Amino acid sequence: MERRQVGLRAMVALTCAALVIGVSVILAALTEFRSRQRLEDEVGRSLAEIAGQLADKLDRSMWARSSEVGVLTQLIARREAVNPAEMRRLLDEFQAAFPTVSWMGFTDPKGRVLAATGGVLQGEDISRRPVYLNARDGMFIGDVHDAVLLAKLLPNPSGEAMKFVDISAPVHDADGRLLGVLGAHLSWEWMQDTERSLMEALRGREELTLHVVAADKTALVGPKATIGSRLDLESVRRAQAGRGSGWLVETWPGGRPALTGYAFGKGVKDYKGLGWTVLARQPLDVAFAAADAQTRETVAAGVVMALVFSALGWVAARRITRPLRGITEAAERIRDGEWSHRIPTLGGAREIRSLAAALNDLVESLTDQRTALTRMEDIAYQDRLTTLPNRRFFEQYLEAATVRGGAGGSPLTFLYIDLDGFKPVNDRLGHDAGDAVLRQVGVRLAACFRGDDVVARLGGDEFAAVLVGAAGDSAAPDVEALAARIIATVNEPIAVPGDRVRVGCSIGIARWPADGKDLASVMRRADEALYAAKRAGKNRAVVWGTDAAAG
Repeated sequence: MERRQVGLRAMVALTCAALVIGVSVILAALTEFRSRQRLEDEVGRSLAEIAGQLADKLDRSMWARSSEVGVLTQLIARREAVNPAEMRRLLDEFQAAFPTVSWMGFTDPKGRVLAATGGVLQGEDISRRPVYLNARDGMFIGDVHDAVLLAKLLPNPSGEAMKFVDISAPVHDADGRLLGVLGAHLSWEWMQDTERSLMEALRGREELTLHVVAADKTALVGPKATIGSRLDLESVRRAQAGRGSGWLVETWPGGRPALTGYAFGKGVKDYKGLGWTVLARQPLDVAFAAADAQTRETVAAGVVMALVFSALGWVAARRITRPLRGITEAAERIRDGEWSHRIPTLGGAREIRSLAAALNDLVESLTDQRTALTRMEDIAYQDRLTTLPNRRFFEQYLEAATVRGGAGGSPLTFLYIDLDGFKPVNDRLGHDAGDAVLRQVGVRLAACFRGDDVVARLGGDEFAAVLVGAAGDSAAPDVEALAARIIATVNEPIAVPGDRVRVGCSIGIARWPADGKDLASVMRRADEALYAAKRAGKNRAVVWGTDAAAG
């Protein structure tokens, strides 16, 4: 099946579309790559800043609570005596001023609670609790923990497990004697409130989550699914190792890659911190959503531009193809033999006009060459004296006729003609007279044959002719009558400068394929018949194979 060729107009339109789409895809890929790099850097920095803000808020909040407890210990130390009722009133007032304090109590030097907010645990021995044991020699800040007994005694509207952070400090009198320990349990809700307030400020940041991780890599704050689990992430390790902040791309539990900003809680002033790491996390696909959307918009715009430019290319190509079509049609007419037809100049691009002019020059040059070649061919195959075909043409014609005829083809009859009495005319009257005789004989011979017969001058006063019979006709033409007419015509007087002369002719005849299978043998037999006519007295015709030729 022949493959259908694509037209120039379609090719131009498709090329325009392909170029625009290609450029759009490349630009989209480069834009997406650069946008992702910029977004990754920008979002990563912003997440690191968010993590740093939360870490700083937590540190400052813990520092403020510890400072408040320190101030309160100084107030208690200035009292001359500890009155449990007054102490409870003081502690209740302090709790009312700072709601993050879930419970606060003051113990005697041995760890028995003398006064407590709301009377909770008042009179109880907490000498074995970290809040007392760790605070006898200095201020103690304990990490997040559960307090089962306290959780049972305190109101819990949410019903969730209650967690606390301990802050306790020793109280000494003016002489440095231990009067007791002031301890406080900070509700973990203050941490969650801090995280929620920051998230409220970050509303609009899709799927952004904040996490607080303890020094042992346990999640303290974050989505419920992560709280209490171990987050052994590269971001946590970097934060703990470098005690600083930064960001990176990492894969979280669940296999989803995310941009993670991290910051380490280093504490504030005399508060050294609890080794918490704050993480701000946003999934990578969400962070790059803007870049992906821009890429899709660029590709969509490229497709639209491809359609527009392909349509423009289709219209523009028409200005090219219309004159080219005219040039093609003219070229086809010239190919079919209309050599006089010219290539039209239909306007359009300068190059097309130049092409039409160049093609016209080429056709004109080829026409001149063809004319010259035809003229040269005529000269090569024509006898200049008689204007009859020459020996070269005659031999090529016979060869072509034999090949064309083949077995069962058209029969051929050959006549060899030689002038009688020509040499005396040439010797007596000169070559000019001899040339005049040959010219007249050539004209007379040409008049004796049909249009499809060929008569040629072989050289000197020798002529030859070939008669083409009808295909499949085995009957020989009346060649003897033709020979008689030729002899009679040649015998008529010929006018030469200053005289009138007479010449005769002898004719030898042979037939193909009746007298031989190959052309050379048949022509040889025609020549033998010619010499038989000469021996028989000249001015006569002899057919090869007759008694006259044998004699």
